[in-house]
Amino acid sequence: MKFDAAQARAAELRDLLNYHSHKYYVEDNPEIGDYEYDMLQRELAGIEKEFPELITPDSPTQRVGGSAEGMFEPVVHAVPLESLQDAFGFDEVEAFSKRVKDIFADAEYVVEPKIDGLSVALEYENGVFVRGSTRGDGNIGEDVTANLRTVNSIPLRLKKDVTIEVRGEVYMPKKVFADLVEEQEQNGEKTFKNPRNAAAGSLRQKNPKITASRNLDIFVFNIQRYEGSEITGHKQSIDFLKTLGFKTIPFYNKFNNISDVIGELERIGEIRSSLPFDIDGAVIKTDSFAQRAEIGSTAKFPRWALAFKYPPEEKETTVVDIEVAVGRTGVLTPTAVFEPVLVAGSTVSRATLHNQDFIDEKDIRLGDRVVIRKAGDIIPEVIRVVSHSENSEKFSLPDICPSCGATVIREADEAAVRCVNPECPAQLLRNLIHFCSRDAMDIEGMGDAVLEKLVSSGLLTKASEIYTLKKEDFMTLEGFKDKSSQNLIDAIENSKKNDLAKLVFALGIRHVGQKAGKFLADHFGTMENLMNADLEQLKSIEGFGDIMAQSVADFFALEQSKNEIEALASYGVNMNSLKEKIDNRFEGKTFVLTGTLPTYSRNEASEIIEKFGGKTASSVSKKTSYVLAGEEAGSKLVKAQTLGVTIINEDEFNEMIK
Repeated sequence: MKFDAAQARAAELRDLLNYHSHKYYVEDNPEIGDYEYDMLQRELAGIEKEFPELITPDSPTQRVGGSAEGMFEPVVHAVPLESLQDAFGFDEVEAFSKRVKDIFADAEYVVEPKIDGLSVALEYENGVFVRGSTRGDGNIGEDVTANLRTVNSIPLRLKKDVTIEVRGEVYMPKKVFADLVEEQEQNGEKTFKNPRNAAAGSLRQKNPKITASRNLDIFVFNIQRYEGSEITGHKQSIDFLKTLGFKTIPFYNKFNNISDVIGELERIGEIRSSLPFDIDGAVIKTDSFAQRAEIGSTAKFPRWALAFKYPPEEKETTVVDIEVAVGRTGVLTPTAVFEPVLVAGSTVSRATLHNQDFIDEKDIRLGDRVVIRKAGDIIPEVIRVVSHSENSEKFSLPDICPSCGATVIREADEAAVRCVNPECPAQLLRNLIHFCSRDAMDIEGMGDAVLEKLVSSGLLTKASEIYTLKKEDFMTLEGFKDKSSQNLIDAIENSKKNDLAKLVFALGIRHVGQKAGKFLADHFGTMENLMNADLEQLKSIEGFGDIMAQSVADFFALEQSKNEIEALASYGVNMNSLKEKIDNRFEGKTFVLTGTLPTYSRNEASEIIEKFGGKTASSVSKKTSYVLAGEEAGSKLVKAQTLGVTIINEDEFNEMIK
């Protein structure tokens, strides 16, 4: 494609994609399917790859860029992002209205929900999004532009070429929050307490791809600065923001008397549990900007606005059982089962108790009378114990896994109690998916869906049984024919030849990642040597700490682990390191890889370095010998320059390995 044609088509695609993105994420009224949208995005990405000079800040391909490291620079707000004075009763609302009406008898108010999220400022120049920042202390925030670009409802280009700064609230929808908490519970991770904490934690990630995965949203509710026509009131300003393409606060109504204002506050209070987003109150604002200027502000708050806070609904009930389930990562999760009770618009009868520390802290026992509420009006939680039943006893999580009967462990660095048995049925599918993944045994075609079918049909109960499968087994599954079944058998057979490092990683040993698996394989040479290593030998490996060493020792001490490895060996899976060394030219040298190399993947470059006796590290220090830098190299390159570390590109690297 010639440059002129590419330029015209890229502009057309940007307009199309931004239009359809607005229809989908803001208006909730898509006009095309996901596939058509993806094809348009792919076409634009292809043009931009061929002609990088055509990439613009408002291109939809730029929503998720590189790392945000170093991006959290301070931003001084030209117009402060003020906080509001809180009110907890209607008498305080009436007193606020009296103060305003004493100055302006004709004052009108706008009432809107107060979204519980993270307040941000968005800046646009000539209609293009140029910077986004957190509220901070109201005067100084942090630059989070890269992460805000991942929020699909934030327009990268406005419908008019205006220069404007607006204020909005980034939030996590209730459904997204509930799914995230469930995932964190399953993985034994510390859960977010409420949607606001989740939104704040997600927006301040160093990696924008993590932010993008959290499916954040935004409501815009205020103009901070605007170079354009005169806007005289708050309601008019939100109407104007809509015309620019912003996703504005979902409802905002104007009233001229306090009775109607209180009626609206009551209405919002009644519907708040049914809203798909969390609110922590409602806001009453004087509509007229001219009147606001006259009314003024205190040192802390504007006098022309008020935040009305709703009290959390709490209910008392009785704990009738405490169930313990095993998550897909082996974490034992206790759940309180109580007499059903209506809270915040729905009946609940269960609440997670997280871990033993949580149970001990609140001293929760069977038969207790407890007070519960919904965290963020979403997730049921036990707040406190009112009373214990007669002869009640303290509750402790079991010492053995309720799924497989193996002894459970609690490691020093975490609150979770965990089953580490590789044959535990509760963890089976997750372990199999990991075992077959590319960085582990790399069994091509053995994806999540195939493994799920094999497990549900009873053909797989542990990873070693993969090597007992026959072509006929696959042909009993829906969608498999002779050729596809044979391909999988061939892939399974090929995986037997893998290096020991891939097998060690595939075993799913707690704390042992791909790199640690390679260290273990290289250091011990054979699976037998590794299994016989004692704790002191494991601790002596460079880069291994006490926790990782203990985890490896615990894993190989299990009879189930020994049996599984013995089975794998009997089926012909390689148990030896195949590390190939060409010469020692990089002996004692440490490389750090950063950015995207033209022809090598990071794994390929690392393998080459190791074949010449060198090693790779993940961070730059004074001990680093070389930084091998590709395109879009980030903070590691800057640090290398600061420390005076030698920086090489791929061409120079190729010269070194000739």
